[in-house]
Amino acid sequence: MLVLLPPSEGKAASGRGAPLKPESLSLPGLAEARAAVLDELVQLCTADEEKAREVLGLSEGLRGEIAKNVELRTAGTRPAGEIYTGVLYDALDLATLDTAARRRAGKSLLVFSGLWGAVRVGDRIPSYRCSMGVKLPGLGALGAYWRDPMARVMPEAAGDGLVLDLRSSAYTAAWKPKGEVAERTASVRVLHSQLVDGVEKRSVVSHFNKATKGRMVRDLLVSGARPKGPAELVETLRGLGYVVEAEVPARAGRAWSIDVVVTEIH
Repeated sequence: MLVLLPPSEGKAASGRGAPLKPESLSLPGLAEARAAVLDELVQLCTADEEKAREVLGLSEGLRGEIAKNVELRTAGTRPAGEIYTGVLYDALDLATLDTAARRRAGKSLLVFSGLWGAVRVGDRIPSYRCSMGVKLPGLGALGAYWRDPMARVMPEAAGDGLVLDLRSSAYTAAWKPKGEVAERTASVRVLHSQLVDGVEKRSVVSHFNKATKGRMVRDLLVSGARPKGPAELVETLRGLGYVVEAEVPARAGRAWSIDVVVTEIH
């Protein structure tokens, strides 16, 4: 099983470990593309702070984030699973997983990134600021920039098992499963169900959407479940206590759409 996750906008501070070693990152086929983004991002943030703030879409209060990017090559690193914070990662709570579940997380979780393309949670990276929605002056929109490199490496990374896609829309732009890989891909959204004047209303609530996805991934890791495809995933999630509705693709070469329905927001 390969689980595709979005990163978090907010990130923990860089660690005290050795500086970035690009050659140590997973998916080495992305090395050249990563180097190009890293070079331009560091140059942009070093040369013109105001332009960098505009390009990165940062408010005045987040101006300090630019300094992180200036020091990307020399800052300390820590595992990506510790760098990424926020609602999904708080609910996933990698640090408290037992040894077996943590090992499964290292093999199955892949975090998409505007800077790195994608990294595994054990890859050591510095803290940074660069979302997939950024349009760099030289390389252009990162969502489009990453499509070719990701298309080359992701089919192999996906292996022959289930691909559980929990990415937000900005990050799905970088890679969309096709053909046989798409047929064993399940894209999940979380819907909040509530009665309004006796009529059921469903909505996507961003905060709870992320929290539920984090808990769901944690439950899968802890259980040791290894669903081989979307149909097995549906049954596995139901067995773990989730209310799941699935839409089987009408045509071959399409991903499954799965809704996890919740009635309480917490």
